[in-house]
Amino acid sequence: MSPTVKSLKVTYNPINEENTFTSGDVVSGQVTLEMAKDCQIASLLIKFKGKAQVLWTERYGQTTVVYHAKDKYFSIKQYIIHDKDLTGSNVVSPGCHVYPFTFQIPFQVMPSSFDSSIGKIVYLLETKLSRSMRVPQKDSTKINFVTKEDLRSYPELMMPQHDSKDKKMKFFNSGTVAMDNNLSRQIRPKYCVYKKHSFFARGKRKVWTLDLFKEVGEPIAPFTKENVIKVLPVPFDSEPSIINCSIIKVEYRLRVYLDVKYASDPEIKFPIVILPASQVPAGVAPPPAASGFGFEPFGIPNPPAWGLVPPQPPAGAPHPSDPPPPYGAYGMDPPLTDFGNKY
Repeated sequence: MSPTVKSLKVTYNPINEENTFTSGDVVSGQVTLEMAKDCQIASLLIKFKGKAQVLWTERYGQTTVVYHAKDKYFSIKQYIIHDKDLTGSNVVSPGCHVYPFTFQIPFQVMPSSFDSSIGKIVYLLETKLSRSMRVPQKDSTKINFVTKEDLRSYPELMMPQHDSKDKKMKFFNSGTVAMDNNLSRQIRPKYCVYKKHSFFARGKRKVWTLDLFKEVGEPIAPFTKENVIKVLPVPFDSEPSIINCSIIKVEYRLRVYLDVKYASDPEIKFPIVILPASQVPAGVAPPPAASGFGFEPFGIPNPPAWGLVPPQPPAGAPHPSDPPPPYGAYGMDPPLTDFGNKY
């Protein structure tokens, strides 16, 4: 800050314990300006904006290509002090001055806040102080926005999911591997839940994945068929899925695969949608593990409800051993140094 302007600060007032906002909420706060002496101000404004941005580079021989894309959701500006005619009449006296402001977040579908070294989805309050013949001074703060779009409204997400994979052995034995072990030796099913970030720019996609946890199931005996029931605990700090942004996607997958010797492991992947905490129905417990067949749940003894909770089956529902109905195609669709902290 200059000797004349001691400090410039923008703050907002939380509206709930989680300190989150969503579409239609009112964001109120204050711009605090502390002056050391009288000062003529051309303008003092507060801006509220939301946007997504991705940026990364790739090298092709001696050439470095920059991939950049941006989505703007809204931008609202309010002038606190504005000298339209540049008369120099806006003189701010020494001391601390507090200017309140209020914005309403637009009623539109927007993705939740997100931050990584390659892409960001930010909702930002920024104040700017302009004076004649001086470099403008700024301060900003981000709010934590949670999408209001109910991901449970997608019917394909509420349907049971199933798939199959056949594997023909080329050595020693021939048979089919899909939890239906026709081999002469036992096999072990394995499970992996992983997170995937996808960034899109200029027709290119950059993908980053992270395994959240892996588990190894009990062996399946030769020439037998098993129905395997597993309860998969999702880490509490998992960020919500983002599937409503054109340049950034946050997705989760369950990968089920078999450890088959002398051959590539067959695998099946299922999409998982993690809901924001505000959209998880209160008091809904996870479905109980089936008894009498299969394997016992792994992980924690009583896993909490988390993410997408399937509806309770109605009366007369098919037996768990029956094949579930097919689900429709699911249309869902590392690191670079921070790109200047620009939003």
